[in-house]
Amino acid sequence: MSLSKSAAEGASKLVPMSEAVRRFVDDGAVLVIEGFTHLISFAAAHEIIRQKKRDLTLCRLTPDLIYEQMIAAGCARKLVFSWAGNPGAGPLYALRRAVEQGLPHPLELEEYSHFGMVARFQAGAARLPFLPLRTFTGSDLPRVNGRIREIECPYTGERLATVPALNPDVAIIHVQRADRSGNCQVWGLLGVQKEAAFAAEKVIVVAEEIVDEAVIRADPNRTLLPGFIVSAVVHEPWGCHPSFAQGYYDRDNDYYVAWREISQEAAKLDAWLDEWVFGVADRAEYVRRMGERLTRLTAREQLSAPVNYGY
Repeated sequence: MSLSKSAAEGASKLVPMSEAVRRFVDDGAVLVIEGFTHLISFAAAHEIIRQKKRDLTLCRLTPDLIYEQMIAAGCARKLVFSWAGNPGAGPLYALRRAVEQGLPHPLELEEYSHFGMVARFQAGAARLPFLPLRTFTGSDLPRVNGRIREIECPYTGERLATVPALNPDVAIIHVQRADRSGNCQVWGLLGVQKEAAFAAEKVIVVAEEIVDEAVIRADPNRTLLPGFIVSAVVHEPWGCHPSFAQGYYDRDNDYYVAWREISQEAAKLDAWLDEWVFGVADRAEYVRRMGERLTRLTAREQLSAPVNYGY
């Protein structure tokens, strides 16, 4: 791949996944791996499991299979979230075992509404101590979560709920494409990736494709994050599987359905981790083992209309 002069001369942050995790994800870290429905970096989670990181506080609006696998592998001490389940397929049995039985380790929970979590990231990104909101009116969440607190509005006297800022040690964000400096672009469904990244102390960008800086500059409205806030860039095709990456591959629905049975028994789940996480050296080997199953998920071409950025 040819590089523009500016990209070639700029500082490259491109590293293997193993190095990014080793350098930036410490034991005891507050970690967020965001992505709503698609662009969920399972490749990063699996490398964290392989490196046997411990005592992590995992933060995410919807901790589905990705965090269940990390919890089952003994990586997590605490979960900060707003909804948990296997989307469209059932509960997260390993998460339940951790909460109800302390297996493989006890798991502390800190629950918010979806917008409560969004507000926490927004406050963190703005470097504010908290944000007020109305969405907890009538909810039992303030009763079970002492970090949701009321204040009196200094302008109206109204009682408002507040949530504290969330500033993770590390945010891992999966994108469709990035340049070597970390400028990265996303299209399709958006969650709170931008807010989480700006709130975090360190940011790892995982990309399906590494492109020339000129590609990023040619379509600036797709740019999610600027390179100056990014600590490392990882090139990891198929890094979201079994979730999807718009324009690259579809969601593997069969995987989510099969997970229900796998996660019901700890022994089955441990065997799965041995085969598909500990039993592979990296994501490239995982992709080779998946073989034809992934080929069937390859996205069909549906191009957007061109736009004119001229003036």
